[in-house]
Amino acid sequence: MHAIGIDIGGTKIAGAVVTEDGRIVAEDRVATEAGDSEAIIEAVVSMVTKLSIGQTIVAAGVAAPGFIDSAQSTVYYTPNISWRNEPLRDRLTRRLGIDVTIDNDANAAGWAEYRFGAGRTVKDMTMLTIGTGVGGAIVSEGRLFRGGFGAGAELGHMRLIPEGLPCGCGARGCIEQYGSGRALLRLANEIADVGGIGLALADARREHGALDGRIVGELIAAGDPGAVHALEQLGHWLGQACASLSAILDPEVFVFGGGVAVAGDLLLDPVREAYRQHLPARGYHPEPDFVIAELVNDAGVVGAADLARIHARAM
Repeated sequence: MHAIGIDIGGTKIAGAVVTEDGRIVAEDRVATEAGDSEAIIEAVVSMVTKLSIGQTIVAAGVAAPGFIDSAQSTVYYTPNISWRNEPLRDRLTRRLGIDVTIDNDANAAGWAEYRFGAGRTVKDMTMLTIGTGVGGAIVSEGRLFRGGFGAGAELGHMRLIPEGLPCGCGARGCIEQYGSGRALLRLANEIADVGGIGLALADARREHGALDGRIVGELIAAGDPGAVHALEQLGHWLGQACASLSAILDPEVFVFGGGVAVAGDLLLDPVREAYRQHLPARGYHPEPDFVIAELVNDAGVVGAADLARIHARAM
């Protein structure tokens, strides 16, 4: 049975027809009109309709940023789209005439990695998506964890540093402020300000007017000591966070996705080191693996489609 997965991002809406074994057989994408929530709904309806042509579709799943209720029906809140307690599933189901489910985008990506990617050989997996912010997904005993109200696994907003840096969520010291793409740019700029190993970062900043993810990523890939040091600091914060998460969740594997994760072992090596330094009672039980996500940009649509198929079967 084929299902359609839709992934609503800040700049684009991606859609795909996905088989039961996680393969994409058709796909589409359009720009996101982030300031117009009704235009986004129309774009999703149009995309599902287009992708359904010539296909036998049993369900459609939509992955959206923000808080989704436990019934996979209502968007409580999403930061860059004006959805507040939006009954999105009912609206789309009426328009499309097929079963529709709504899920958090990080949950969808994490489920895809668990089912078809880096977590497919285990039953307990924790995923951290290191992009502009930090997203999270938890699979425990083969089940996606959503919490009592559906808004669980917001791992990026676990407090790492008491009274630390202010976060957009209103708290201070969240993982997102120390382990995200934004944090990497902040660290890179701090190193550029000092000079020394930050000279190449400072030169790039003068040349381009500001550092961005592409510039820092290229310097990391080239082995620039300042950029690599910024990534190592980021990895150490993430490793500390993983030690705390491991004490609670005890996953068999931590999966890292998102744009920053393309650095591979340059990111994972300091994560592993800091994890071992901060893990309580280290040496008294097996340690998890730390791996890079495999599905990359396809994870959201693949996970949303698979979750929709599972929901349709259960009805």
